[in-house]
Amino acid sequence: MKLTEFLVAQLEREAASSRLALQRVPEGHNDWKPHERSMPLGYLASLVATMPSWIISMVKTDSLDLKSPEAAKFKPLDWQKREQLIAALDSATAAAKEALQNTTDEHLLTNWKFAAGGHVMSESPRHIMITDSVFSHLAHHRGQLTVYLRLNEASVPALYGPSADEGRAA
Repeated sequence: MKLTEFLVAQLEREAASSRLALQRVPEGHNDWKPHERSMPLGYLASLVATMPSWIISMVKTDSLDLKSPEAAKFKPLDWQKREQLIAALDSATAAAKEALQNTTDEHLLTNWKFAAGGHVMSESPRHIMITDSVFSHLAHHRGQLTVYLRLNEASVPALYGPSADEGRAA
């Protein structure tokens, strides 16, 4: 299997799990957070919906500096309805899938750099950055989102196995 095919398949699986969680996000609670140091629910849901778009930058550019004007496009989605989250997820996933399908395995083996104010935070082959900084990071925030769902009396989907609300795996 080609690396590009593997990453597209992983992207599709991650997007399906994210969709299940985003479909349950309560509307009207965007400012809610479980602790003063926690991120607000609206921001977290937006992050889960849009993280697949990070793949586009990892494929099409050689680096991203969080302090650069280019980083401004990664602002959170200002949403009011769950449908906006789902639309953002669908758009991000489609664009990421297209970027992956239009690159090569050889390109995915080249390095991509993540920096903040010129300070390199991470630099690894693109395929590693995609798996670690997008897929693993997305799973982390999706798990965090399921805790927020529970604390807001929303049902928690079965993602990797049964949940208390669904006795089956998705």
